[in-house]
Amino acid sequence: MAKSVMVIGLGRFGTSVAHTLFQLGYDVLGIDTDERVVQANLGQLTYSVQGDATNETTLRELGVTNFDAAIVAVGSDMQSSLMTSVLLATLDVPLIIARAENPLHGNTLQRIGVHKIIYPEQEMGEFLAHSLFNPDVLEYMDLTPDFGISKIKVPDSLADKSLKDAGLGGGARDKYGVAVIAIKRGKDVTLAPDEDDILHKGDILVVAAKDEQLERLHPRQQELGHEGT
Repeated sequence: MAKSVMVIGLGRFGTSVAHTLFQLGYDVLGIDTDERVVQANLGQLTYSVQGDATNETTLRELGVTNFDAAIVAVGSDMQSSLMTSVLLATLDVPLIIARAENPLHGNTLQRIGVHKIIYPEQEMGEFLAHSLFNPDVLEYMDLTPDFGISKIKVPDSLADKSLKDAGLGGGARDKYGVAVIAIKRGKDVTLAPDEDDILHKGDILVVAAKDEQLERLHPRQQELGHEGT
């Protein structure tokens, strides 16, 4: 049986999350106060309804207690975000995820029972900063201020080479100083790849590295390195 998720607030963020969940096979109920937004999402979600999620009666009538998770995608309206989250916690929804605009908002959500807090603007800002001069970076998650896990496209300069020959495995790892966690090729994923595994154009690498080490994978940085030798 498919997992069921209620997405509250169908702005850009909420719509993106709801559509992706629906495409992944989840049963998704989208709620928004704007009838035009609701109509625009008909057929793109399992259900799309107009309603006020700050009203406990509305949530009960929509059967929120039967859902596996609820996502409060309302961000800028902090009052609605908090009121909705309080009701969801009171109704014992198993998993509550909420969008926060700032640390104060996030801390308050956590204290009232939200299980996971998301900061879309902050995360997008971090991604932009790390991908600004390296367009191969597709995703970034920081573990410390200067160290993170990145998902990057294999640069053309490293295609058709083994990890070892590309300087990403075995004794040659220190060329870039990154640790390759996985290689994604289409729908196939190779975890902890061997140093003899061949990289292909279009592959995605998941690597752990310091920020300055990740930048060295960019083709322009490799050119500069060759110029300096």
